[in-house]
Amino acid sequence: VVIGCYGGNTGAGANKNEDAAHVWAATDGSWEFAVLVDAHYSSESAAVILAGIAAQRDAIVASLTGPLDEFVPALHTALLTLFRSKAFRARCQQVVGEASCLICARREHFLWWMNIGDCVLYLFHPELARLGQFALNQRSFFEWIGARNTFDLPIPCYTTGVRELFPGMNRILLTTDGLLECGAQPFADARALYALFNPGSPTSDQAAVERALATVHHERGRDSATLIAWSTISRNTRW
Repeated sequence: VVIGCYGGNTGAGANKNEDAAHVWAATDGSWEFAVLVDAHYSSESAAVILAGIAAQRDAIVASLTGPLDEFVPALHTALLTLFRSKAFRARCQQVVGEASCLICARREHFLWWMNIGDCVLYLFHPELARLGQFALNQRSFFEWIGARNTFDLPIPCYTTGVRELFPGMNRILLTTDGLLECGAQPFADARALYALFNPGSPTSDQAAVERALATVHHERGRDSATLIAWSTISRNTRW
């Protein structure tokens, strides 16, 4: 798994980086779990989110290693137990600012995600690209965790989903909005990202991430940009 961090172009006025990333991966390659956070006004909300995720490690890992048919409901429950708890929400009320948060997990040939806010998850595969499908979620504005917290609502607002991976090479990318909103916005069209992360090309995940962030720098991106990327070969035989 590759984590790419760009703090923003100081020549364009960048003076802070409030993004955060956290990844766990099985040593045998059977699963990955990634958290991407884009905080506002301070990094305090990101710190609270990552501390809460760490405190739920046992339950999260159990969902990733237990029976496959229980993977999605168990992981969803573990995260909702954290985010809806009175203790976690009380800690959020003490921070300055709030954050978008994208959580993604892959187990065998299934990819699950939960998104609060405007981070984006992409799944790159030639069959999906042929049909013009790249992003798995839509950016949702005015959703946060922190001092303003969607989990304080009677019904929290967030998006979640599951995708079955196609046979062969799949490339997974999580990004904060700093990649999408820099300069002339060269990556606003996801086809440009697919050209970099094309799973049919010999370009490595690390090289693709480096090239993406070099473009942000060239475009004088003032906002920080953080990427999490990895490739997985699906042996799914359903197609």
